[in-house]
Amino acid sequence: MNCPHCASPTTKEQRKKTTLGYSTFSCMRCHRTFNERTGTPFNYLEYPTDIVLLVVLWRLRYKLSLRDLAEIFLERGFVFTHETVREWEARFAPLLAERLRTKRRGQAGRSWYVDETYINVRGTWCYLYRALDRDGNLVDSRLSEKRDMEAAKQFFRQAIAMVGHAPERVTTDGHDSYPRAIREILGSEVMHRWNAYLNNHLEQDHRGIKQRYYPMRGFGNFTSASRFCRAYDEGRQFFRFRTTRKQYVSLADQRHLFCQRLDALKTMLLVA
Repeated sequence: MNCPHCASPTTKEQRKKTTLGYSTFSCMRCHRTFNERTGTPFNYLEYPTDIVLLVVLWRLRYKLSLRDLAEIFLERGFVFTHETVREWEARFAPLLAERLRTKRRGQAGRSWYVDETYINVRGTWCYLYRALDRDGNLVDSRLSEKRDMEAAKQFFRQAIAMVGHAPERVTTDGHDSYPRAIREILGSEVMHRWNAYLNNHLEQDHRGIKQRYYPMRGFGNFTSASRFCRAYDEGRQFFRFRTTRKQYVSLADQRHLFCQRLDALKTMLLVA
């Protein structure tokens, strides 16, 4: 293991381990000691890394409140409060989202379906802009406090930066801000289909985030809502087993793929 301080490969593993059982090393060059988590975002945590990752992942993936997660891990012998879960989410959910966004950058089709849905933030309705391609894969998502021309433009700019190319066709509902935003940001050569019924599959896809935040009874502030919505969509896309809309994946294959991707996600996040 290379030294995280001077990057020297001349390190030696010591017999002593940390309280959580992680191996310790000494560097022959800078004479510093370190452990397996030194230099990673999980350094100085009082709990094992895999437990923290599971808490954050279950928080994003399943319909569990902060207190539900704290109670679930009591059976495994780990005692922490719901505020600890909130802190871990605030700290590691953006890291998870950014790693997943980097991994899928440029992976979207050229036919986009764009729509927005309502999200309750401290008693006020905000708007979650989302876009899927023809196969149902995520293009991008963005939470906005307003539903206007500027919000639509910012969403399309972010989507192009994420995907790396403009679409050939965009399907939206009848909101007045989309035609001009598409012309100015995506280009006049992009075909714009203006029909609410063609967006039915995206309307149904909104149910994922809607059902997920119901146990929380809305978000406390805009920052936490934006952080959660982005991490949720990225995690959901990462664990999506179908590559096309009507592809059949057996339950056994789904379980196998889930285990594979969970291991890959852990490895991805543990890289400093």
